[in-house]
Amino acid sequence: MDHIPLNAVRAFEAAARHLSFSAAGEELHVTHPAISHQIRRLEEWLGVPLFHRDARKVRLTDAGLVLQASASGALGELGATCRRIRRNAAVATVSVGCIPSIASRWLVPRMPDFTASHPDIGMRVAYARAEERLGDGDNDVLITLGADPSPGVTSLKLFSRLNRPVCSPHYFAGKDHLRTAAGIAGADLLHDENRHGWREWFSEAGLPDVDVGNGPVFADFNILATAVIAGHGVALCPVDVFRDELRRGDLIVLSQLATNRDKGYFLTMSVDASAAALTFADWFRREVSVEAGADDRL
Repeated sequence: MDHIPLNAVRAFEAAARHLSFSAAGEELHVTHPAISHQIRRLEEWLGVPLFHRDARKVRLTDAGLVLQASASGALGELGATCRRIRRNAAVATVSVGCIPSIASRWLVPRMPDFTASHPDIGMRVAYARAEERLGDGDNDVLITLGADPSPGVTSLKLFSRLNRPVCSPHYFAGKDHLRTAAGIAGADLLHDENRHGWREWFSEAGLPDVDVGNGPVFADFNILATAVIAGHGVALCPVDVFRDELRRGDLIVLSQLATNRDKGYFLTMSVDASAAALTFADWFRREVSVEAGADDRL
C-alpha cells in the first residue's frame, strides 16, 4: 500500500502556514533543507508542485491551497484528540473553559463541592471568550454565550440572558422615580461593552429617542458588576446570573421590562464527551437549575 508520507505533510502544513521554509524548520526544530526535502518528497508523491518558489519567498499553488485547508484541520483535530487521550490516560480529568461572569459567580464558588463529590476527577479551569467554540482549543467543556451549531457538539442552556435594569440600594435611596423608564433615562447609566444595550431597552420601553449619555463603558462584565453594586449607577444585567446578588439585596431590579429574552448562556461539549466531562456537565446543570426560573420572579 502506498502510504501517505505524514512527516512530509506536517512539514508542508507548517511551511504553508508561515509561507517560509525557515520558519517551518524553527517550529519543527529541523533545518531549512530538511523542510525543503520533505516538501519535495510530498510533491513527488502527489505528482504536482505545492509551492511557487521565487527568489525570496514561496507561494502556494492551487494544489497547495487545497492541501493546506485539509491538512491544517486534520492535524489540528488529531493533535487535540491526542492531547485529550494523554490527559485522560494519566487521570480522569475535565478541562473547562468558562466566560468570566459565570466563572466568578457560579463555577469557582461551587468547585469545592464538585471536587469533594468526585475526588477521582481532576479539573482544569480557564477563562473562555464569549464567542469561543469547542474546536478553538483543548477544552472538554465550554460555558459561554449562545448555542454552538457545529456538528459533533451538543449545547445545553444554563441561564437566560434576559436583561433588566438594576442598581444598588444605596444608589436607589430617595430615587423612587427610577421605577419608571423616564426616570431611568435620567440616571447614571453604566454600559456593557457598548451603548447599544441601553438604546435597545429604551426602544422596548417606547422611548427610542432617549440620549443614553456618555456614562462609562466596561469591556469586562465583572467590572461593570462591581461598579453597579458599588452604587455608581444603573446597569442592564442578566438577572438569572445575578440571583445571589438580588437575594442578598446587593442589587434591586427597577423594572420588569427586559431585553435579550431569547438569548442564553450555554454549556457545550462533544457528543462523544468523556465520562469525566459528562459527570461535570450533569453536576453543573444541577447546581444552576436549583433555582431555575428565578428570573421570572425577580
